[in-house]
Amino acid sequence: MTGLDELDRQLLELLRKNARSSIAALAKALGVARGTVTNRIARLEAGGVIAGYTLRLRADDADSGILAWVSIAISGPQTRSVITRLLAEPDVQAVHDTNGRWDLLAEVRTADLAALSRLLERLRSLPAVSTTETSIHLATYRVG
Repeated sequence: MTGLDELDRQLLELLRKNARSSIAALAKALGVARGTVTNRIARLEAGGVIAGYTLRLRADDADSGILAWVSIAISGPQTRSVITRLLAEPDVQAVHDTNGRWDLLAEVRTADLAALSRLLERLRSLPAVSTTETSIHLATYRVG
């Protein structure tokens, strides 16, 4: 879907912060009628911009499962369709457009290795995906 306006962008930003926000709260924050918000959300869902709603756990949650990054090479001009498909996957946390060898970098969090394997199988079966490489997060080190 193309042609997002500023109101769409503001609405999406509010939903990114809290997808459970009520229509009334969204309308008040945006300064528009509730019907406007309802219609915008329906249009964004129908156009594939909003691919779904998911639960996001704290990164430091001990039961948060497997965190991995999937580097993806795309064959042909199919990047947008692959991004749309990736964002429809509940385990995909973010998708980044990159340069160099890989076209996309997907940050994924799965319950366990078996779930990661199933996700990778689905991603690799997309016709536009030519190859992938997955790195599993082991530890994080920070300055200071």
